[in-house]
Amino acid sequence: MTMKLETPSKIDFSAEVSEWIEAFDDVVAEDWQHGAELLETLRQRAREAGVPTPSQVTTPYHNTIPKHDEVPYPGDRQLERKIEALIRWNAMAMVHGQNKKDAGIGGHISTYSSLATLLEVGFNHFFRASYGDQPGDFVYFQGHASPGVYARAFLEGRFDEKRLKNFRHELRGEPGLSSYPHPWLMPDFWRFPTVSMGIGPLNAIYQARFMRYLENRGLIEKTDRKVWAFVGDGETDEVDTLGAISLGVREKLDNLIFVVNCNLQRLDGPVRGNKRIIDELEGVFRGAGWNVIKVIWGSDWDALFERDHKGLLLKRMEECVDGDYQAFKAKGGAYIRKEFFGKYPELLELVADKTDDEVFHLHRGGHDPAKIYNAYKRALEHKGGPTVILAKTVKGYGLGSTEARNASHQEKKLSDDAIEAFIKRFQIPLPESAAKNGAFFRPDESTAEIKYLHERRQALGGYLPKREVSKLDFTAPELSTLGEWTGGSNKRAVSTTMGFVSLLRHLLKDPKIGKLIVPIVPDEGRTFGLESAIRQVGIYAAEGQKYNPHDADMLLYYREDKDGQILEEGITEAGSMASFTAAGTAYANYKVPTIPFYMYYSMFGFQRIGDMVWAFADSRGKGFLMGGTAGRTTMLGEGLQHQDGHSIVLASTVPTCVTYDPAYVYELAVVVQDGIRRMYEKGEDLFYYITMYNEDYVMPAMPEGSAEGILRGIYKLKPAAGEAVAQLFGSGPILNEVLRAQEILATKYGVYADVWSVTSYTELRRDALAVERWNRLHPAEKERVPYVLSVLAESKGPIIATSDYMKSVPDLLSPWLPSRLVSLGTDGFGRSDNREHLRRHFEVNAESIVGATLSKLAREGKFKPKAAQKALAELGLDIEAADPARA
Repeated sequence: MTMKLETPSKIDFSAEVSEWIEAFDDVVAEDWQHGAELLETLRQRAREAGVPTPSQVTTPYHNTIPKHDEVPYPGDRQLERKIEALIRWNAMAMVHGQNKKDAGIGGHISTYSSLATLLEVGFNHFFRASYGDQPGDFVYFQGHASPGVYARAFLEGRFDEKRLKNFRHELRGEPGLSSYPHPWLMPDFWRFPTVSMGIGPLNAIYQARFMRYLENRGLIEKTDRKVWAFVGDGETDEVDTLGAISLGVREKLDNLIFVVNCNLQRLDGPVRGNKRIIDELEGVFRGAGWNVIKVIWGSDWDALFERDHKGLLLKRMEECVDGDYQAFKAKGGAYIRKEFFGKYPELLELVADKTDDEVFHLHRGGHDPAKIYNAYKRALEHKGGPTVILAKTVKGYGLGSTEARNASHQEKKLSDDAIEAFIKRFQIPLPESAAKNGAFFRPDESTAEIKYLHERRQALGGYLPKREVSKLDFTAPELSTLGEWTGGSNKRAVSTTMGFVSLLRHLLKDPKIGKLIVPIVPDEGRTFGLESAIRQVGIYAAEGQKYNPHDADMLLYYREDKDGQILEEGITEAGSMASFTAAGTAYANYKVPTIPFYMYYSMFGFQRIGDMVWAFADSRGKGFLMGGTAGRTTMLGEGLQHQDGHSIVLASTVPTCVTYDPAYVYELAVVVQDGIRRMYEKGEDLFYYITMYNEDYVMPAMPEGSAEGILRGIYKLKPAAGEAVAQLFGSGPILNEVLRAQEILATKYGVYADVWSVTSYTELRRDALAVERWNRLHPAEKERVPYVLSVLAESKGPIIATSDYMKSVPDLLSPWLPSRLVSLGTDGFGRSDNREHLRRHFEVNAESIVGATLSKLAREGKFKPKAAQKALAELGLDIEAADPARA
């Protein structure tokens, strides 16, 4: 029997360890991937044996790809250097010159200065504009770097000098250049709006996933196209940037490449002054499962590493934080020699043969084409998941006194001395006087630089960025084919949500457009009654369904499929909106007119992802946002956080968003059919927000001749039984309260009122504003009449407008109905209760509508005031109750 010693004797394993290391080095020298596999196998064996294996998500602070694994750079470095220098100059001159002429017009110089080489290697060797007749790579550019992208287009001959002179001048009677990437403003150039921090990276992830979705469903050919997202290191503080990176791993999106421009600075100062942002991001991405490639040091550091036999250079690098690195670049070569190399005599000796200027110009990896090329090549070759490239750069690279300083982001123009230094450093062939005035420079078409520029882009399939929209061969279903939804519910109580789901299932079966429908839901499919649709078309899953669902023996089992049609996104409104964006712009990006229907809790839509909705409009996106469980009193029980009374207000702020609040299924069917027609058959750049409710009631058949009114925003639903002295407006389920109020007024108080269904206050207002503007600009012409006034021309009396939304919704019409309009709505915080009590609390029930009508008539002398006061008591209205808007 052996006994474990209390103090085991120390055994020297150094010889064995040396042999293991030597053997491992031999494997790596032959094939580094085999080395990685061996290491992972050893880790697995250690775990099986119960040996702790600490996870290491960060690696030493040097380049991921060692010098001996690099391939030679394939391009003409000299010509590419000249081209990049000219682009740098024209980008800087564009911003500098414009701010000299138009003080305060703005623009950014420093971001592109740090990003230029990263982009140029891509433009010259990687960014494909097409794959045969298929679309090419998608590039999400860092928004603040737009001057550099414009400057390249200028060298390519796509923009002339006049266009550059109109940078940030878009209202001067000739084409200008927008401040940032905006497809709405430059629809032939930009594809993706990116400057709102975090939106670009998030949309890029879901774009890569949607690309796979289209491929797996057979809607586009499978190609090697990539989605490139250029991201600022400061931008990663925005939760949208990193919040969805796990999706890329789960879906094995090896078509996705992030390039993080680690210039170490955000707007006010260092991104991580006391740490290193590259280490942090490496840990985050590697921990999530991404392939991480670090490009930290340029080629001129390679010789120093080779001569450093003690590892002091790496040690010193890892002692420094980003605040130190910023100071090194801001203070020059002598400072670097003293403060960086000077800590260890051996390091000082490494640079003893270099001047201070040479020490200062030791490059960071993000400014070295060879290092960048190898990183991009490795990223393209990686299979099974996404790649992130962490490239270290200098903010304001090449801008003299602005370089690496806290204020460099705000720099708009350079001093004469800085201009002189710039043209000297980058060898710009301009006379001093022209340079100081910010003159643009483009070599002749016959020069080697311009020929090379065109040759490289032609080899990669054309020019980028570029947005092309082909004319769609598309025919919308006729309204006559939707008789099941316009004909009423045959006395059966249903909700507009259930009516929509039934309509959606019908559209999914349509032989022409069914395959183009993209249902999107953030883990609320059962809430909206989508079980049957899940069984019908399946939930998209990149790997199919690798398990047997527990409800497989049921008719409506949970079905996942590689060619599934529903995008079930989980609990993420932002991710769902990113999918909606990818699907809603596919008509331009893939030439496939997919029709997205994004169904969600209306409360958690616009208020949570409003910025993304605005970017969607900027992208000229099309599709349907379906706000489910809508209305502050219709969504019973859930209370303050869930009850929506304002999404229509928020939707009304987006110029291309067409908003409807239908009460009946036939109204919803008319709107959806016309929306498909307008967006996809007619090609209008619109999208729709349509509310859906979960209250069941009998759906009437569509009144004859009501289609125009439904689409324009208002139609008379039920005329008064006698001569009407008041007009009652209703929307959504509150229209039923309005109808009940009409009956109470007539039977109990002898007051007759017409009832109108108002499907869209927003559309009525937009029409009225357009007419008002036309009248203002055409004083000599016959005055036009807004639609709302034309349909109300014969009506008499006050207008009591009630909805399940804030009073500001009907108030949209107040300029045209100044003395007639009384708005009732659900201003205030929600409550947990049933509909009866909620509507009484918010004063939108039938009794409150009756009371408001009688009170207004009394004020106008058309009903006795004392009788009106008595009626309020009879109706059970508490005249001393707290205002629900403040309760």
